[in-house]
Amino acid sequence: MALTGDAYRGPLYRALNPVYARMPLSGRGAELYGGRFNPKGTPALYCALDPVTALREANQVGSLQPTILVSYRADIAPIFDSRDNGKLAPYGITPVALADPGWRLAMLEGRRAPTQDFACNLIAEEYAGLLVRSFAKGAMETNLVLWNWSNERCSLELIDDEGRLDRV
Repeated sequence: MALTGDAYRGPLYRALNPVYARMPLSGRGAELYGGRFNPKGTPALYCALDPVTALREANQVGSLQPTILVSYRADIAPIFDSRDNGKLAPYGITPVALADPGWRLAMLEGRRAPTQDFACNLIAEEYAGLLVRSFAKGAMETNLVLWNWSNERCSLELIDDEGRLDRV
C-alpha cells in the first residue's frame, strides 16, 4: 500500500455476495441497500486493505455465508483519511460517531445516519473515497470506501487473469 498525500495506490480486497460476482465493479448492492458510508441510491464499493478484513466486513452478522473474495489494483485520488482526527472536526464528526452502529437503525427508520451525511459531504467535495478503520468484530485493518472509482484520477482494476468470475 502506498498512501501519498490524498491518493491511495496498491491492492484492495473485497468480499462479494455471490449474487454480485459477475459485477465486481458495480457498487450495486450498496446502492440498493445503503451502508454506513453511503445512503440508498449512492453506489459504493466497500474495500479493505487486507483480505481478512474484507471477509470480516462482509460477514458481520450471523454465520459465515457464501462469499467470493476478489482483489483489485487501485490508484485512487483524492481520498479522505478519516484516521486523522484533525481532518474530521470541520465536518462535525468524531471517531466515536464513525464507529456508531446506529446507522442501521437510522436507515430502518427512514433517516440518514450522520456517517452517511458525512459521506455525502465528501462526495460533494469530489472525494473518490474514504479511508477508515474497520469496525467489524476482530478486524485490525483499514477499509477504503469508494464512491468514484473510474475517472481521470482513479483506476480500479479487477485482478482476474484467468477469467474465473466469467464462469461463476
